[in-house]
Amino acid sequence: MGQQPMTDSQRAMIQIARLGREGGDEEGMQALAEAFAARNPGYFIKSAAALSSMEPCEGARAVFITCGEAQAKVSAPEVGERSSELSVGDLMWLRGGESLSLDRPCDVVVFTVPSELPVPLPTFIRPDHDPKITDTPGGCAEEERAYRRILVTWLAENGPYTYEGLNAHRVRMWNSFSHYHPPSGGFDELYIIQDVEEGGHVYISLAREQIESAETVSAEDAAGLIQAFTPEVGDLMYIPRGVIHRAVGGVLAQVVTVPGFKPGFEVGVDHHLRAINERLGLEGEDALPLQQSSSVGPVIK
Repeated sequence: MGQQPMTDSQRAMIQIARLGREGGDEEGMQALAEAFAARNPGYFIKSAAALSSMEPCEGARAVFITCGEAQAKVSAPEVGERSSELSVGDLMWLRGGESLSLDRPCDVVVFTVPSELPVPLPTFIRPDHDPKITDTPGGCAEEERAYRRILVTWLAENGPYTYEGLNAHRVRMWNSFSHYHPPSGGFDELYIIQDVEEGGHVYISLAREQIESAETVSAEDAAGLIQAFTPEVGDLMYIPRGVIHRAVGGVLAQVVTVPGFKPGFEVGVDHHLRAINERLGLEGEDALPLQQSSSVGPVIK
């Protein structure tokens, strides 16, 4: 077959914490957090279930709501208090010295970032309620009516709120192209899974160098090049630089990039997958899965 289910060892290599399951996934989250911090000096990630408050700390934090809804209050002595309704898909930025309180507990994923936040960056970013944020097809959701809303971006022309230390966009992926972010100069990516249509899944490959040497791949090799993973609501997936990935079938995720998304660092591999299929005569279920529209030649975004 062109793709195989992901094994436990492969799942551990890309790091998946199944936070939506009853009781959470403390072991998976710890492994993910350690791997993420080791590859991204100065950054830290943690999850919290039924969070009601956060005390002040020195560093800046990005807080993503993953379950629940609440009225949030963010305060600091020198700037006073700001408040907003929040729900799944929303993001809060806490600057150093700011505290958070929620009137109802929510599940969250929290990133600590090493750099100061730009002054114009708002405390609350709500992609489904902010008139400045509209659907912006592109990247991993290019269809004309794609749901793809950019919360924080690297370039001002792509969205209203900019910060280079961490970017995020909320997107439902139906047929994204197969790509990776270069190990040198690229960025890591994390999926906070918020909904999955029936049949939705994520393709992963740890065989980037082999796939890019398509002429050397044998039929035996091809069967193990790509793994299919069925995500669940609440999953946190960590996809390091250099790992090939592609989501299909209606996976809704908050896609977080660390550091920020850099143009020119999405390297497509569908043309390599097509070359392998054609050279080996792989068809139907035996063929390596790919996005046809990105398979004609090299694609870099």
